[in-house]
Amino acid sequence: MSPSHPLSPLNVLLVDDEPRSLESLRRTLDEHFNVFTADSAQTAHALMESAPIQIVVSDQRMPGTTGVEFLRQVRAQWPNTVRLILSGYTEAEDIITGINEAGIWQYLLKPWHPDQLLLTLQGAGQLWRLQQENQRLTLELRTSPEQLALRVTDLRNQAKAKAGFEKMLRAVDSPLNEVCRLAHKVARHDLSVLITGESGTGKELLARAIHYASERADGAFVVENCAAMPDNLLESELFGHKRGAFTGATEAHLGLFQQADGGTLFLDEIGETSPAFQVKLLRALQDGVIRPLGDTRSVAVNVRVIAATNRKLEADVVSGRFREDLYYRLAGIILYLPALRERAQDIPLIVADLLKNAPLVGRKFTPEALDLLRQHSWPGNVREMQNEIRRALALADGMELGAELLSPRVRQPAVPVAVLGQTPLDVPDDEAAGLLKTRLERLEAQIIQAEMQRHQGNKSRVAQELGLTRTGLRMKLERLGLA
Repeated sequence: MSPSHPLSPLNVLLVDDEPRSLESLRRTLDEHFNVFTADSAQTAHALMESAPIQIVVSDQRMPGTTGVEFLRQVRAQWPNTVRLILSGYTEAEDIITGINEAGIWQYLLKPWHPDQLLLTLQGAGQLWRLQQENQRLTLELRTSPEQLALRVTDLRNQAKAKAGFEKMLRAVDSPLNEVCRLAHKVARHDLSVLITGESGTGKELLARAIHYASERADGAFVVENCAAMPDNLLESELFGHKRGAFTGATEAHLGLFQQADGGTLFLDEIGETSPAFQVKLLRALQDGVIRPLGDTRSVAVNVRVIAATNRKLEADVVSGRFREDLYYRLAGIILYLPALRERAQDIPLIVADLLKNAPLVGRKFTPEALDLLRQHSWPGNVREMQNEIRRALALADGMELGAELLSPRVRQPAVPVAVLGQTPLDVPDDEAAGLLKTRLERLEAQIIQAEMQRHQGNKSRVAQELGLTRTGLRMKLERLGLA
């Protein structure tokens, strides 16, 4: 159940010795959080003593100390603060030490993508609020266990209501209807599920709906993004480890397989795992047991696995990039989530739902603007649409949202095929050239957006994938209005 009044924005502290980085982070976050900044660990520590801080994002490499060392001190003095590292370096030992010694919740990599950073910080905010709620419930348990049991049941029922198939908005003629019908049918059976589709199509939402429609609904639903971590860290995260298992393992860690025991484990971006890790995952799925790192004993787990990918895993199996035996173990049934452009009839419903959370109730798009939203190809799918609507709401002055509030890439109307097929006698040369240029630029923008989504905003990887330099990619992003 949503609160009857809006929640106050949380306080976020950004720590970085680079002024430009701090300013970029502030611009990205200050619309959603109360943002504080510090250019050193000493300044940050003093600031935390004078103001309540719920979330800290620290650079890893700073003069005089490291982000991990600073956040270790934060953990000791303010244990409830959610701690994140932002770094351009990916040393596995730094990551492991940070997670174990400083209790770091997320290790974010530079260059970061604004949308991804905002989503991560919003998740950190949810975590902080859940921690507060957990502490309150713990106190309640001491005084009234019966009342707490009723409250837990009520919260579980609310979670089910928020994650049901009906929350996947769709029209009566939507291609999503058949997907949901099939998913609902298999949910009751302990069958492994592989969900495919582009990034941003709602694969995790579908996985949650399957979980809450299954016999495991009272168990945990645990999520892991397999593309976000190197192999050694992913193995520790999923299987757990004993204290002293490796350098930096100062505490035992309960893996996600054990956390999901009796429930569902959702493995997102499964296609990004290495063949070496796939062997270990296959063994766990086949035997129903896992072995934490550094432990000599195996632990039995009862977990349903739902995996998701935006890759063509069949092609990866043929090329040898993905193990065939693991593929068939995961693909008990394959559910394909159509891209937003494949279900344009659903767009008005999704737009209306997103506008429900607008600061001013009753805002709506004009018919012209809504037509443009329906015609756009949405390479970033629902995530891209969410950002587009937030942009329009931020720029709007009144209750009506016109087409002029949409970004240039959405305002460009689709070029009719009939016009493109006309001969030079029908269309003047300069007009035909303009149509072609417009269409090529739109196609170029869609390709770049798709790659940015796939590589989570990592411009170095996107540039390499597209055969560009970082400077060349930056110039294209600016020219196409994607920067």
